[in-house]
Amino acid sequence: MSPNPVIISGQRTSRLNLVAAWRESTVFTDAERAALALTEQGTRIADGAGGVTDEVWADAVEHYDEEQLAALVAFIALINATNRFAVINRQRGGDYQPAQAG
Repeated sequence: MSPNPVIISGQRTSRLNLVAAWRESTVFTDAERAALALTEQGTRIADGAGGVTDEVWADAVEHYDEEQLAALVAFIALINATNRFAVINRQRGGDYQPAQAG
């Protein structure tokens, strides 16, 4: 680790860069892994897996209370809706420039 790690919104960039490989990495807690698994299965519903499995849901319940789960599910849905709006509007990833609309 570098002496002055880059931090974005309280997270080291090394952790942010490993989200795509969360299963293989060692930087996430069990609770974070449960949230990532729930997010992945809740997002990839068109892959034919039938949605969130009982195992993934039970793991999330083990780490989060009812209020936290409700917030997590709402956030997952919001992220997915935002991504779909971007696809419909042909907004390519990386096109956003801060204050471009203002």
